[in-house]
Amino acid sequence: MKKVTGIGGFFFKCKDPQKINDWYSKNLGLPTGEYGATFEWKEASEPAVTGLTQWSPFPADTKYFAPSEKEFMINYRVDNLEALAAQLKADKVTILDEIQSFEYGKFLHILDPEGNKIELWEPK
Repeated sequence: MKKVTGIGGFFFKCKDPQKINDWYSKNLGLPTGEYGATFEWKEASEPAVTGLTQWSPFPADTKYFAPSEKEFMINYRVDNLEALAAQLKADKVTILDEIQSFEYGKFLHILDPEGNKIELWEPK
């Protein structure tokens, strides 16, 4: 079974997300918007398949990364989130919520052994 297939996003805390968006847009050319920047790419093994990686600044006081106290959270793209969730449960990995489905995919949050919150995403 495939597990992680790539990085789906990098999320980090900052004092002023809009200021950070503007700075990265002006100085590094990131195509920023309300949620940061989205990078589209092609699968090397299947060039007709596109993927996305999200770069997003969050307010310093966000609770989205909780219970982690870290300043960042990584989102990993995965195949077959249901099967992976079952394996993680069997391996006694800390699972923070139930699988949630949205128009752009399914999500599940877990903790690594050092308390880093990890977002798992199965794209549509």
